[in-house]
This record gives sequence, C-alpha cells and structure tokens, in this order.
Amino acid sequence: MEKTSRWKWHVRGNWPTQEDRIPSGVWLGVLWVGMLLGFGMDAKRFLGQNPPLLLHAHAAVFTIWMFLLTAQVLLVVRNRVDIHRKLGWFLVFWACLMGVMGPVGVYSRLMTWTRASGPHPYPFMSVHIVDIGGFLVLLAIGIAMRKNPAAHKRLMILSTAALADPGFNRFIGYIYTTEPTTVFGWFLNVFYGNILIVALMLGWDWWKGRLVRSYVIASVLMLLSMYIASVLYFSPSWNALTLEWVKALAKL
Repeated sequence: MEKTSRWKWHVRGNWPTQEDRIPSGVWLGVLWVGMLLGFGMDAKRFLGQNPPLLLHAHAAVFTIWMFLLTAQVLLVVRNRVDIHRKLGWFLVFWACLMGVMGPVGVYSRLMTWTRASGPHPYPFMSVHIVDIGGFLVLLAIGIAMRKNPAAHKRLMILSTAALADPGFNRFIGYIYTTEPTTVFGWFLNVFYGNILIVALMLGWDWWKGRLVRSYVIASVLMLLSMYIASVLYFSPSWNALTLEWVKALAKL
C-alpha cells in the first residue's frame, strides 16, 4: 500500500503548502552551488578574455535572476506571501529581459569568435535554444499555475533548473577535460546538473508520495528536449545549418 501511495500522481497538493517551502530552498541551494562552482572557477579565464560589454550585461541579468528567485523563496519561507506575489510581477518583466539577453549574449560571443577566425559551425546553439526556450515555457506554465501552489513552486524551480547546465558544465570541464564522443555521454556531460536537480526533486516527491502530475510531465519533456539538443550537436545537417546562421548574423 505504501508503494502505491508513493506513486500516486497529484493534480493539486493535498498537503499543507508550508511543507514544500524548505525543499524549495534546498533545490534552489543546489542551483546556487552549480552556478558558484562553475562560474566562480571560470571567472578568471572569462575576464582575461576582455569580453565585450554585452556579455557582462548578459551575465549580470542572469545573476540578478538568481537573487530575485532566492528572494521569492525566502519570502515564502518567512510567510510573506503578500510581498512574494507583488514581487512576482517584477520577475515576469525580468524573465522577458532574460529572453532578450540570452540570445544577445550568444550573438556577442559568436561575433567575437567570428571576427577572430571567421564564420564557423556552432552546433552548441541547440543547447542555448533548449535552455532559454525551456526556461521561458516552464516559467509561463508556472505563472499560469500560481493558484496551484504545489505545481507553481515546482515549476518555478524547474524553469531555472533549465538554465543550470552552464554552471555545472563549466565545473565538470575542469575535472573531465575530454569531450565525450557519443550522444548519450555528451548529454550526461553537459546536462548532468539539470538531471541531478530533477532527480532530487522527483525522488523527494516520490518518497513523500507527492508526485505532482504537471511537474513530472514538464521534467520529462525538459530532459527529452535536452537529449534532442545533444543529438543535434552531432548532426552534420545541424552543423551546416548553424554555419549558415553564423554567416547571416555576421552580415548584420
């Protein structure tokens, strides 16, 4: 009976909303660890390349998001849901800004490389697309489900988990310097941080018998999209397409 109850899917939480507050803080803490380890270790190299101002702005916008999300989680933990709701609409605006600055950051980096060595294929663009696309889609769903606290909390954390790979991937790059040559190995190497957060959240919910249907479906689809991005990375057709995109961007 216990196993059956653990596998039960919930549309809405039938447990006190307060019981989800501390776990949300823990998952957010895991995101911070990945970000601080990866970008912290990479900061000296990044700054040594004298990156353009747009890349600094890109980094600042995404870092501020983490502080805003942290403030939102802490407000709920401290039972200041009234302020949490008001601040939430500012986060909507900031997410829209991220939707712009994400591609701007990629464009700035690409043009820096292109000016140095000419146009080249950029298959890693598949990762950028699923990262920022997944973030925006999951965030929109999470906001739409704000009257369903259990689903809302999970989807808001999951939306930021969609952006976890840059930090975690930079960290693993200092430990495992050889790039995997298989799709599955590359998928694990690039997205292990995203997988870890999803696994921890789903594992906890399964243990407590609190699997929320919308979150489970969203998690599976997010990881599937990341695997597709990994498949594209090794696709000659995708490589050729990204080369044409880089050439077109270089003419702007």
